[in-house]
Amino acid sequence: MYHYDPNTALEEMREEATLPNPVHVRDMLLRAHLKPEESLELNRLFLEYQLHFGEVQKLGKQILEQLAKRAA
Repeated sequence: MYHYDPNTALEEMREEATLPNPVHVRDMLLRAHLKPEESLELNRLFLEYQLHFGEVQKLGKQILEQLAKRAA
């Protein structure tokens, strides 16, 4: 399961162009035992990731809904 292994998630992202769910990324951060300064920086990046992930999901849904209408 990639959601507990950042290396596997990165490999899958490179191969399949899929992004890991933010919940799984958060779990990876919690398991990493980071130094405080590393934790703050990665948390900032995570918040950006989470924001953009949601935006991309909305766009993907709109595209798929329009394609589904055409296929019907």
